[in-house]
Amino acid sequence: MIPMVVGGAPFGVIFGTLVTTGPLHPWHGQLMSLAVFAGSAQFIALGLVAAHASFAVLWATTFIVNLRHVLYSATLAPYVARLPVRWRLALGGLLTDEVFAVAYAHYRHAPPGKIGPHYFLGSGLAMYFSWQLATLAGLLFGAAFPRLQSLGLDFAMAATFIAIVVPQLVSLRYIASAATAGVVALACAGLPYKLGLLAAVAAGVAVGVVLSRPWAASGGPGQQPADPVKRRREHADSARRSADAPADRTVETAS
Repeated sequence: MIPMVVGGAPFGVIFGTLVTTGPLHPWHGQLMSLAVFAGSAQFIALGLVAAHASFAVLWATTFIVNLRHVLYSATLAPYVARLPVRWRLALGGLLTDEVFAVAYAHYRHAPPGKIGPHYFLGSGLAMYFSWQLATLAGLLFGAAFPRLQSLGLDFAMAATFIAIVVPQLVSLRYIASAATAGVVALACAGLPYKLGLLAAVAAGVAVGVVLSRPWAASGGPGQQPADPVKRRREHADSARRSADAPADRTVETAS
C-alpha cells in the first residue's frame, strides 16, 4: 500500500486546502473524509456545494461517480462471501480504488475462501488513516499555501490510477476494455453530472463481456492462447496416467 498512500496523500492535502477556501467549515471537510472516504466524490461534492446545487443533484452526481465500486465489489465478492456480515460491512466501507487493486492482486492467486480478510482490512485501514491525515494537513496548513492546488500535485492521483490499471492489462480483452473506456470517457467528458464516466464504464464492460465469451474450442475473438508450458505439463500428466493404467483397462472399457 505504500505507493498508493504516497500517491493519494497530495490529493487529500489539496482537498483539505479547498475546504478552507470554500463555504464549508474545516470540521465539515474532516467529517466528510471520515464518513464518505471517497476522494473523487468528495471533490465533486465540494464543488457542487460551492455552486449551491440541490441535494438531489449532489447525491445523483456522487452516486454515478461511485458506481465503479459496484464493479469492484462484484469482483471481490467471491473472496469475502463466506465472511460474517460485520466483516463484509467493514471491508465494503474501506473499499477504494487503491485498496481494490492491492486486495485483488493478493486474492487472485488463491481459490475463493482460502485467504482471510486481514490483508484486505490492513490495506483499507492504511489508506483510510493516511487519507484522514492528509485531509487534516490540508485543513491546518492550507491557508499558508492558498495556491497549493495550482502546483500540479493532483497529478499524483492520475499517476496512481495509471499504476492501478497498467498491471491489469495482461490480455487482449483487458486492453480493449481499457482503451474503449478511455475513448468514450474522453468523447463524453462534456456531459453533465459526470454521465460520461457512466458511459465509459458501460462501454468498457460491454467490450470486456463480449471478448470474454466462451467461444468455440478452435479459437475465437477474445480467447487467450493456451499457455505452452501448461499444455506440455498437461500432456505429460496424461501420458503418465496412461502408462500407469492397468493392462486390462481396454477390456473393461469395451465391456
